[in-house]
Amino acid sequence: MKVLLCEDVETLGYYGDVVNVRVGYARNFLLPQRLAIIPTEAKIKGMAEEKGRRNEHRKVVIENFKKAADAVNGAEVVLAARANEQGHLFGSISEKEIAANLRQQGFEVADKFVVLDGGHIKEVGERTIKLKFTAEVSASVKVVIVPEKQETTDGPEGQTKQE
Repeated sequence: MKVLLCEDVETLGYYGDVVNVRVGYARNFLLPQRLAIIPTEAKIKGMAEEKGRRNEHRKVVIENFKKAADAVNGAEVVLAARANEQGHLFGSISEKEIAANLRQQGFEVADKFVVLDGGHIKEVGERTIKLKFTAEVSASVKVVIVPEKQETTDGPEGQTKQE
C-alpha cells in the first residue's frame, strides 16, 4: 500500500515521501497516528514546498551532527563506580552517565545518542561504545569504568583507612 508521509518516520522516510508499506502497518499504525495519508496528486503538490524547507533544515542539522561527531570521535570517558573485588558493579552505568560525562568535557551529546548494545555496563573495564546521532552520522567513544576507592574500618579503635 502506498502512503504519503506527513512526518519523518525513522527507517521509513521523510515528510512528503511516498512509500510502499504493508497494508496492516499503514492501517493499524501510520494512518491512525496521522503519520501518513493516502496519496493524491493534489496532496503531493501541496506538500512540495514544505518538503523542500524541511530538506534544507535536515541538511543543516546533519552538518551540525557531523561536526559534533567529528569533535567527540575518539574521546575517552572515565567513570568511577562502586564494585566488588571481582569487578562487578553494585549498580550499573547507563547512557545518561556517559552522556553527562561527555557534556562535562564540553561535547554536545544528548542521552539518546549513546548506544549501549549489551544493556547497561555492569563490570569494571574498558570498552568502545557507539554514539548514533542520525542513521548516517555516528562516532565511537572509549569508556573506562574504574572501581571507586572505599573506606573500611580496620582495628579495634575504629580507625578508617583507604584502600
